[in-house]
Amino acid sequence: MKRPVLKLSLSLLLLAGCAPTALIPASAHVTPAAVAASPALDPAMERRIAAIVAGMTLEQKVGQMTQPDVRYITPDEVRQYYIGTVLNGGGAWPEMDKRSTVADWAAWADAYAEAALATDMTVKIPLLWGTDAVHGHNNVSGATLFPHNIGLGAAHDPDLIERIGRATARQVRATGVTWAFAPTLAVGENRRWGRTYESWSSDPAQVRAYGEAMVRGLQGGLTGDADVLATAKHYLGDGGTFNGVDQGQTRATREELLGRHGAGYLGALDADVQTVMISYSSWYDTAAGRDHGKMHGNRDLIAGVLKDQLGFDGLVVSDWNGIEQVAGCAKDRCAQAVNAGIDVFMVPEDWRAFIANTVADVREGRIPEARIDDAVTRILRVKMRSGLFDRPADASPLTGRAEALNAAALAREAVRKSVVLLKNDNAALPLRAGRKVLVVGASADSLSNQTGGWSLTWQGTENVNADFATGQTLLAALRQALGADNVVYSADGSGVEVSDFDAVVAVLGETPYAEYNGDVRFPTPVQHSLQHPADLAALQAVSGKGAPVVTVLYSGRPAYANDLINLSDAFVAAFLPGTEAAGLADVLVGGAHDFTGRLSFAWPGSACSTGDGPGNLVQFPRGYGLSYAAPAPVGRLPAPATPAACEGPDT
Repeated sequence: MKRPVLKLSLSLLLLAGCAPTALIPASAHVTPAAVAASPALDPAMERRIAAIVAGMTLEQKVGQMTQPDVRYITPDEVRQYYIGTVLNGGGAWPEMDKRSTVADWAAWADAYAEAALATDMTVKIPLLWGTDAVHGHNNVSGATLFPHNIGLGAAHDPDLIERIGRATARQVRATGVTWAFAPTLAVGENRRWGRTYESWSSDPAQVRAYGEAMVRGLQGGLTGDADVLATAKHYLGDGGTFNGVDQGQTRATREELLGRHGAGYLGALDADVQTVMISYSSWYDTAAGRDHGKMHGNRDLIAGVLKDQLGFDGLVVSDWNGIEQVAGCAKDRCAQAVNAGIDVFMVPEDWRAFIANTVADVREGRIPEARIDDAVTRILRVKMRSGLFDRPADASPLTGRAEALNAAALAREAVRKSVVLLKNDNAALPLRAGRKVLVVGASADSLSNQTGGWSLTWQGTENVNADFATGQTLLAALRQALGADNVVYSADGSGVEVSDFDAVVAVLGETPYAEYNGDVRFPTPVQHSLQHPADLAALQAVSGKGAPVVTVLYSGRPAYANDLINLSDAFVAAFLPGTEAAGLADVLVGGAHDFTGRLSFAWPGSACSTGDGPGNLVQFPRGYGLSYAAPAPVGRLPAPATPAACEGPDT
């Protein structure tokens, strides 16, 4: 379904309060006439939808707009309350068993799907189930997990992104689920932000290209056995909050907000994305001096820009309890958010009260019933476009197929392409087969640190290697590539004679986090060795002891690490590579595969530099990356003392 081009008039854009190019980042090299419109509506489908909506009670309509978490609702309650969608939040599994099988997942999804079709409605409406499949089907044990977005950005390969989307869709369909809460389209501007790793780049043009590719990969033709609905999130400005505070305030002019942070949505709309999720963040208009409050209540940007101006005719979904952050609202009631244009409400626990309160708001005139009808129309349109009315989710031949979770070869390729060689002095890399190698660092044998947040659990914590049921740590991959007898492991570098080895590989890394738990709040300096002193100690234990040191760093943000780089002969930014560390071994060992990754964010040159804008000291610019084919000496980097607290960038 290709979108026809919409010729946006100057008057329409001026009515929205912005210049003709305000919706387009300058780096995207497009004109206002290239902004995509919604696909033409199918008249027969629209008549069918209108007939269904006309036959529904108000309670049934609001039930369709309500999205509980499956931990807080039974299948029979889905039937009783006419629920339209459910989700499994991070850390929700069948019978709360982290190691549930694909068959367990499929049976669980089927129970809820059957309940939705067992209501007393004249026309039975199928259920949508949403899941956070953000780097593969990351809630499911045994699923191949791809590198997080920050690494994939370094690959600069939209075709790879589309193929990852296709593979992820297959994984999701295997569990009987048809809606992925991905991709994140944030333009990450401040590495203090705990969700930096969910952003592909600080370059809006790359986010736009990748957003289009990932949506095409996930959705395919929308009705195939291996297609899922994609979600463009989080609308709007989540990556630009002041001081990188998660769910904080984005301070920008309207032009900056729409042109920079809206770029990814243009790409997603070009690919016919069917759902958009709203951001927890708020917007302060720096030109007008006006605080517009939380995005969940912003009618101008949701109904006005997204739906009316850009012609989006799919459904808009709130984030987890996001409505309670709107002034005057609560978890279970927010007329402002309904009127702003949100169609589906993620109210995981308080869904019963939400239904009752929203029905009351309509009957008492706070919400027009026409707005409810519009929301339900959009929900039904998306369900019909995704084929659910014609074919149940479990009719896919992928349902229950464990082999559909396996995308190891693709993930291995993605890892090779997404790691960046920052330093390789004295040809410390590649490692050579048959040589004796000492491996140090707790992250070398930790799938948790290797995969990061949104991996089996919400924060990616409380996992052990066996929970993943697939994948390989870098320690295991190096043993496979070099021979087990040639690799010795010491987590902290103690108890070994370094000079007995031909090389040392130090694998350092952040511990997992997601959302606000990963924030490094101002004025704390953002330096890896400050947050993880054991990594510095392990590196100091082996550096300068008679063998070249190759350091591999797992991080969810560009990490200030000049002290670590200076202790290393070679330094690799591996970001969060997922389950397939063999891709790392491919580029570290033998030289058959060269480093092709190039930074998609600037790499900081001080502990208080947080981005690549003015006032930030940059050590390696966006686009930097060495290779075996094009070596360059790095030498010793400046490493001034880190202040106890930052006063601003570059202090």
